Amino acid sequence: MPIRTTRGRAGAYRGMWQWPLRSPARLALTVAAVVAVGVGVGVGVPAAGGGADRAGLPELSPRPSSWVAAPRTPEVGGPGTPASTALPPAPQTTTAPLSEAPTAALVVASRWATAWVRPPEGTTAEEWREGLRATTTQEYLGVLGSVDPTNIPSTVVTGQPRPVLVSDGSVQAEVPTDAVTLLVLVVETETGWRVAGYDRVGG
Repeated sequence: MPIRTTRGRAGAYRGMWQWPLRSPARLALTVAAVVAVGVGVGVGVPAAGGGADRAGLPELSPRPSSWVAAPRTPEVGGPGTPASTALPPAPQTTTAPLSEAPTAALVVASRWATAWVRPPEGTTAEEWREGLRATTTQEYLGVLGSVDPTNIPSTVVTGQPRPVLVSDGSVQAEVPTDAVTLLVLVVETETGWRVAGYDRVGG
């Protein structure tokens, strides 16, 4: 069995280090091998580190410097879409001087009030509404179907209609009677001026 000593091991190491120095060819071969090993280690380590850093992450394509995100267009009628962001502006009502109230509208207001007052005894509700048909809109004539004319306090119109508000396509006029003063709304329709509602000012 050989005897292992520190001197023998040191001699072996010394022989290994001295081997490249014994000839120029050995020295060139050793340098080339060292350089190749160094280059391989330098390339492999970054590649391995980069793969670990990006493990599990998707590859992202670089964006050009001029890339700008396009604004997102909200869905019409979608969730969160505000109702008021898609409504048209409300029409503006233009008022006019009372002196410019159309005469035809005031005549209709007077005729309507004359037909509205309590009819003579024995007149049916249907006959009373028929007397209002020519001066009343079709929609409002249906509303008057629930009125009992025998409960109307007024029996006669006592004065001329007086305009209190004039605007585009409508006139509000006060018509006095022996019991109350009526505030009549007259609107312009395709068939002329018609009453579309009324209220009582007093009484």
